[in-house]
Formats: sequence, C-alpha cells, structure tokens
Amino acid sequence: MNKYLDAVIVEHNPSQKKIDRAVIWLHGLGASGHDFEPVVPQLGLADDMGVRFIFPHAPNRPVTINGGMVMPAWYDILEMSLERKVDTAQIEESSQQIQDLIAREIERGVKPEHIVIAGFSQGGAVAYHVALGYPEPLAGLMTLSTYFATNDSIHYSAANTDMPVLIEHGTHDPVVPVILGEQAKQVLSEKGYKVTYHTYPMAHQVCMPQIQNIGKWLNKVLA
Repeated sequence: MNKYLDAVIVEHNPSQKKIDRAVIWLHGLGASGHDFEPVVPQLGLADDMGVRFIFPHAPNRPVTINGGMVMPAWYDILEMSLERKVDTAQIEESSQQIQDLIAREIERGVKPEHIVIAGFSQGGAVAYHVALGYPEPLAGLMTLSTYFATNDSIHYSAANTDMPVLIEHGTHDPVVPVILGEQAKQVLSEKGYKVTYHTYPMAHQVCMPQIQNIGKWLNKVLA
C-alpha cells in the first residue's frame, strides 16, 4: 500500500535547475488536488526558482454536515456553527499524512525551510495544524478562506515562531465567514507570529488579484 497520499504534482522550473523548493497545497471539502493546479502558471514565480507544487487528494470519508455523504474530506465537520465542531482526531491523522509528504520532499533534497504549507477552506484548517506544530522551521504558512480549528488543542512548535503566515479571505464568504479569518489572525498575532492578512470582495473562492498577491508572497518566502 502506498504510504503517501495520491497527489497532483506541478513543477515550476523555467531555468531547469534542481528543484529545491516545495509548496504543499491542500484543497477544500469535496474537491481534489486538481483544484489549484491551474493557479501555478498564474502566480508569476521567479524564473530562476525551481518549485515543486504538491496538491494531495484528501481521502474519502462520510461528512456529518452533508448528511453523512462520502466525499473527499480531510476530516469530518460535525456542525456548521461559528464554533465549527470538528473531528480533531481526523485532523491529526491528516496532518500526519501531510508530514509524510514533507518528509518525502526532504528526502528529495528540499530543506524544510524551503517548504510552504498552504490550504484552502477545510485544507487550511489542516495546514494550520501541520505548520504551527511542525518540529523544524518551514518557509511559510498560507491559509485561504479558512479557520483555525485546533487552536485549543495544538502543540505550538518553537521552531516555527518566526514563520511568515499569510491569511486571505473573501469578505462575502457564505461558507466560512470572514470573522473566522480575523479570529485566526488575532490569535496568531497575539502569540507573536508575523501575520499578513488580506481580504477581497469575493465569496468562498480565489480571485486574480489574490493569486497575484500569493505569487509575490511565495517569491519572497521561497527566495
């Protein structure tokens, strides 16, 4: 059995040098690793940078808020209140699977400090858990239209207190209200993390000005 999650791999490597940077980017509930694949060419990444994008597919599992329907999900969402009760054990399990992908990149010669963890919506909740608890310094954490589900239970790693954090959200998001993005920003800022926070006049999605901003941020943290 494959120890690693299936994933879509996209390499940005115009100068054909060794790939020594990586971005592991998690999709939202019910989506797939193909979701953000088309974004890579639009990011405007530096030509002299060799970056491997890993877009893993979440396992299929029943999701309580969707009537127990089985779909790609990083964890079960038990209720849709602002508190968002979630299955923390499944977040832990998904985080371990992402840590395995980090370990694979390190084996391929990418240093942890050149790896960004990113996630949209449900994938963002896992990204928070992975990056803030990771035992070695990472290049950055990027969370899009999401919420910090494990703030009360996470063991923060001292290795990543200086890690740049980018939080982005749509002001008209009907799925994950923008207040949840603001709460995450506040929690992390109060703990001393360097948080960059942007909102866009959009729903639960990404938009072109945002993609360009993400590209600029990635060029900076992966430089």
